Amino acid sequence: MTVTTAERSRRVTGGRHRAVHPRRTRDSYALFLLPGALAFLAVVVVPFLMNAGVSLTEWHGVGSPRWTGLANYRALLDDREFRESFRHSLFMVVAMAALPTALGLVLAAALFDHVGKHFGSRTAALLRACFYLPQVLPVAVAGIVWSWILAPDDGSLNEFLRVVGLGSWRQDWLGDPDLALYSVMGVMVWVQLGFPLVVFMAGLERVDPQLYEAAELDGAGWWRRFAHITLPQIRPEIYVVLTWCTIAALKVFGAVYVLTKGGPGGATNVPSYFSFTTFFEKTQVGYGAAISTVLTVLILALSLVGLRLQTRAEDAEEGPRP
Repeated sequence: MTVTTAERSRRVTGGRHRAVHPRRTRDSYALFLLPGALAFLAVVVVPFLMNAGVSLTEWHGVGSPRWTGLANYRALLDDREFRESFRHSLFMVVAMAALPTALGLVLAAALFDHVGKHFGSRTAALLRACFYLPQVLPVAVAGIVWSWILAPDDGSLNEFLRVVGLGSWRQDWLGDPDLALYSVMGVMVWVQLGFPLVVFMAGLERVDPQLYEAAELDGAGWWRRFAHITLPQIRPEIYVVLTWCTIAALKVFGAVYVLTKGGPGGATNVPSYFSFTTFFEKTQVGYGAAISTVLTVLILALSLVGLRLQTRAEDAEEGPRP
């Protein structure tokens, strides 16, 4: 005799019917979220509010802050160094978000479609790990190694150019104001490329292979399959990568600190490093707090936009609900 779930429930509860209220279920879930919410409040929200409060004062780190209201923010509008640092951030977005995303898409598709099929999945995994290696290196270590490579006198790059007969191309890659920013951008492309590659290869795993097989039978080449199947199918991953890498570009600090310290002449200064020097070198704590507050609000806004785009892409992929 088959015992239904309702009968089993009545036997266990002694014949009394106990309904689980949805609100009680939500409250039980909230208990599990409480530790994370408290940690977020203590580590993120409270420090941000304190920083925003300090940004409304004039303070040198000692003594009592003097209330100045929005004076620091009005000063930022007229600060040429502040505007230049954000202009440099746009270059970093290109180096750490746009270029790695584009290159990562092509490389992931090539490793997945060509290398994986012709040389085996182990070879593709090995190459993927090689591309991802810069992501696991400490920023300080990677920066020091690249400073050796790009050194003007005995750097590996200049020595290589001399050996191959291109000695006239030797440059002071990190000391020339016209080249320093582009040199840092090149280093950041190398550092950032592995992350999009890994994410996109994971996204390609969930694409239905029959789509590629049908396209091949119809005579579609690799580029057409890439444009009409790969890109639309991994659109959510593209939004995740663009959002994550753009945020990383806006708050980049370690590489600039190790390679150039914002120089030469402010040619590689970015908002995070500008805020650092304003805080600790110029001891203009209120002004430095205003810089970091503006940067935080901008990053938060971009995060919300990226999450919204990702949600739309996922909803479009799932199709209309019945």
